[in-house]
Amino acid sequence: MSPTENVASKKLKWTSTTWLLVLGIVFIALTLRSPLTSVGPVIEDIRNSLHISNVVAGFITTIPLLAFAIVSPIVPKISRRITVERSLFLSMIILVVGMALRSSGVTSLLFIGTTLIGIGIAFGNVLLPSLIKLKFPFQVGLLTAIYTVAMNSSASIAAGVSYPLSTLSFGWQGSLGVWIILAIAAVFIWLPQTRNISKEEIAPTTAQKEKKQMWRYPLAWVIMISMGFQSMIFYTTAAWVPEMFKEQGMTAAQAGLMFSIMQVSQIPMTFITPILAGRLKDQRPVVAMFAVFYIVGFAGLIMGWTDYSVVWMILLGAAGGASFSMCMMFFSLRSRDSFEAADLSGFAQSLGYLIAAVGPVLYGFIHDVYHSYDAANIMYIFVVAISLTASFIAAKDRYVTND
Repeated sequence: MSPTENVASKKLKWTSTTWLLVLGIVFIALTLRSPLTSVGPVIEDIRNSLHISNVVAGFITTIPLLAFAIVSPIVPKISRRITVERSLFLSMIILVVGMALRSSGVTSLLFIGTTLIGIGIAFGNVLLPSLIKLKFPFQVGLLTAIYTVAMNSSASIAAGVSYPLSTLSFGWQGSLGVWIILAIAAVFIWLPQTRNISKEEIAPTTAQKEKKQMWRYPLAWVIMISMGFQSMIFYTTAAWVPEMFKEQGMTAAQAGLMFSIMQVSQIPMTFITPILAGRLKDQRPVVAMFAVFYIVGFAGLIMGWTDYSVVWMILLGAAGGASFSMCMMFFSLRSRDSFEAADLSGFAQSLGYLIAAVGPVLYGFIHDVYHSYDAANIMYIFVVAISLTASFIAAKDRYVTND
């Protein structure tokens, strides 16, 4: 059977057990971005409060990406020993502890907590596609849509309310710590999933064990490149687009609004894209769609047409939401089973986030060398070209292990 064959051929029965499982997936997804996007708006408050340098403060946002890169390849091995469900439960416990430590107001605990947050999120990043492949093999598109919308919605909300929350009596500690509520809720909602695990979910078959390591498959590298450069686009625009708009004449408030528009514009596409992709045998038309969005959006930025900035931000947000969701779908559509999906997800996200971490630094370096955002923006041309080429290749209907 092909990777996408009969994806929509069986209807999902919405029993109480199903509802509880989907609710658990949603709450886990809500914790995977809000602890990260809530940091940027209050980074200056953290720096001033703890008397740390800009370089040290920069590590607060870099550490999670490094944790993703280091931990992601290990996650599938752990899940095979203790099951996907129990691994996700463990990740939520780690996340709760990490968020509590990060909000303590102590510099050393800030970085320990940030590291634990990165580790906890890495589990969710890798295992949610695998879990959906395992539990909902005929509804991959729908469930991917649900959890990516939850993830991106919480990211947008956290970014928008983080600074206003910090102006209240609890300061930046309360602004970052409030998101622990979602993680604690996820722990309790997910607890029933840790019981009654069937034997086939605990360990792979002999045939699965005999497969080559994921890095030996060419298509796995293509998906990793797609994931890495898509993430590079996101993290680079998140770090530098507001500053670029301010240099072009916008106020800080206007620049922040433009970034918020881009964030919110991701949400509809994170829902539509997985459902559309799940119904197609070949996802290259989907890639072509968000390719147009990326090209037109970045063309507007590079040309400096600020009168139409809202249009460029909507297009880039739509492209980012579609490309992110498509990468998440690749982990399920290009794998034969949940174990293979976990291996592919772990491999692609490990090296992919290392690539992503380079983006903001490289963009800043180019800007400093040429003292111009126009020069730095040329980087987007190459990054988008690589991302779209890899996505187009990965979108052809086949399994990774066919290579």
